[in-house]
Amino acid sequence: MTFTVIVLVACSIVMDVIGQLCFKLGLDRLPELEGGFRLNAFWGQVFNAPLLWCGIGAFVVEFLVWLEALSRAPLSLLFPAAALAYCGVVLASKVILGETVSRRRWAGTLVISAGVMLVCVAHG
Repeated sequence: MTFTVIVLVACSIVMDVIGQLCFKLGLDRLPELEGGFRLNAFWGQVFNAPLLWCGIGAFVVEFLVWLEALSRAPLSLLFPAAALAYCGVVLASKVILGETVSRRRWAGTLVISAGVMLVCVAHG
């Protein structure tokens, strides 16, 4: 992978993690609806939630960065590398959201990271 492709993939991963965090934080901050689940009221809340819009914006930027990366490198290399976003979300969930992450989940995250490294080294 060239330095440019590495930077593009890293930006894509960061934007994916930011988008997921914004969605989670945005939904957690919505007020609870009384009287059970009402779809119209829920969507009204969603459209007025700034963090959800930030998440959408992060995904739009990620999409554009991803297209640029795809124009420069094979999908068979980029897609496994993009799996590091899963690792970033687990780490961010622990650090930023304070979620509990089990040892098994950490082990799975390490396996994903090792697999990405294997694919990237084998491809080069």
